Amino acid sequence: MTARPSITINGIALGRAHARRLRDVYRSAGWPCLDSVEVELLAAGLLERAVEPSGHDKVRLTDAGIVFLAQAFHTNRQAMSQHDALVDRVAQAMLRDGRIVWTGLSIRARLPSPPDEAARWKICMPDVFSIRNTTVAGYLEPVVHEIKVSRADLLGDLKSKDKRDSYLDAGGQCWYVLGSDRKGKPIAEAHEVPTECGVMVLQGDRLEVARNAPKRSMPDLPFALWMVLAKATPLRASADLGSDGPDQAMLLEQRTESPP
Repeated sequence: MTARPSITINGIALGRAHARRLRDVYRSAGWPCLDSVEVELLAAGLLERAVEPSGHDKVRLTDAGIVFLAQAFHTNRQAMSQHDALVDRVAQAMLRDGRIVWTGLSIRARLPSPPDEAARWKICMPDVFSIRNTTVAGYLEPVVHEIKVSRADLLGDLKSKDKRDSYLDAGGQCWYVLGSDRKGKPIAEAHEVPTECGVMVLQGDRLEVARNAPKRSMPDLPFALWMVLAKATPLRASADLGSDGPDQAMLLEQRTESPP
């Protein structure tokens, strides 16, 4: 589940781990785990003990636990909506720049390894992947945009160097695009993101560059990546930008200039 702000009940701070446990208990037969998370949920009044006719102890959600879990699901849906909206905003920005854009790709990337060791690979799924609209392989300039709207999600992502290296292998540039918190402030500062990646932040309705992404030369895309792109469907400019996109505007001008 997406990270939710912790709340305090009876002096106990409850967060994502507690919401996940409540969900698991709700979906299960209610066998106790007898760990610290369960103790805290019992103390907060979100779980209660129950004794089966067989004499076995079980735990079940209280009414307060049901409310807490429902709020966690609502927060999760909100975070996903924010994420999807920001993915769409970045994709449209790339389309306006004349690039070919994909979302939801699954790319096999090669990780750095010493020459005398076996190659390491990782599947990465960039939120937005784009290339220039050109027939010259050396001018493609592939770019990865990774979208983050939760600080906890961002920090967890940054802990994985392999994940970041996979983005860098897939794209000549890698950008982290940061959403805003409830107060309208970016979820992180640019200096918190490693310098091999660029940083964009959402400021109101605008995407602003907080730090440019270093550009690495890529003479051509790996064949495996070409195959992934060939099997996927790029976003269409007319669908994302409306009927007044660049191609349609050109046609309208031609029709207007044509004699009756």
